Amino acid sequence: MGKSQATFGKKENEKKRLKKRNEKAEKKEERQANAKKGQGLEEMLAYVDEDGNISATPPDPKKKREIKTEDIRIGAIRQEDMEEEDPIRKGTVTFFNDSKGYGFIKDKLTQQSIFVHANNVTQQIKENDKVTFEVEMGQKGPSAFAVKLDTE
Repeated sequence: MGKSQATFGKKENEKKRLKKRNEKAEKKEERQANAKKGQGLEEMLAYVDEDGNISATPPDPKKKREIKTEDIRIGAIRQEDMEEEDPIRKGTVTFFNDSKGYGFIKDKLTQQSIFVHANNVTQQIKENDKVTFEVEMGQKGPSAFAVKLDTE
């Protein structure tokens, strides 16, 4: 039998591997030549300025602010630390459809549109009425309940 000959594809793949290996070796030599050895400590330091940004220059001691350790809060606010807000809100009915039995109220403080169902309405309401209500989280978002006409 004759000896097997390398195909053209095999030769091309071998050339590509050798080329990659040579390029990698050249890049390594270049990195080593450009590396700064023996840098001083000052050249390696980074500083944080008064705004929290990293800079190469030290911060100005005149702009230094004192912060009390008790003012630093790590993590989320506990439920007992939160201020208790008034559960009764005021707003305006922007849309209400009696035949379908639902509508929307625009909250006076947050300007948020809140869904209201006819079952949660204690008095008859219509569009542009001023109302007082409470908010609970429904299946699809905030929902108003205990909706009454505002007497003020």
